[in-house]
Amino acid sequence: MRIADVLRSKGTAVATVDADTSVSSLVDELAQHNVGALVVLEKGSLVGIVTERDVVRKIHERGPDVLKARVADIMSTSVFTCLPTDSVDSLAETMTERRIRHLPVVVEGQLVGIVSIGDVVKSRIGELQSERDQLEHYIDQG
Repeated sequence: MRIADVLRSKGTAVATVDADTSVSSLVDELAQHNVGALVVLEKGSLVGIVTERDVVRKIHERGPDVLKARVADIMSTSVFTCLPTDSVDSLAETMTERRIRHLPVVVEGQLVGIVSIGDVVKSRIGELQSERDQLEHYIDQG
């Protein structure tokens, strides 16, 4: 299964935030969209990603005043991305090895979706269920 298949199932909408947005507003956006990460855009280009974990760690380091800071001050700028043609298995491996929970999907510099570890797990469970159903059908027909 490919990332394009996952996006067909879940959709291509991506919650984003501007780099100049306050961390306090970021927290509101995370809650409003019920997501754990937002892709950070600057003039329409991907410049980072910011997660709930980033917020919590910065509050721990700097205290509650970090809520007044800008997203640019706490985001990760080293963003791993993937392509729609990448396999779900290879993405699962990358996410596990690099301890990444969200990967933007980018084609020719354009953000076209995002895949979470939850999406990967759901996809894998679907594949296993399909294999199980096929085996049961084979046994029943045997």
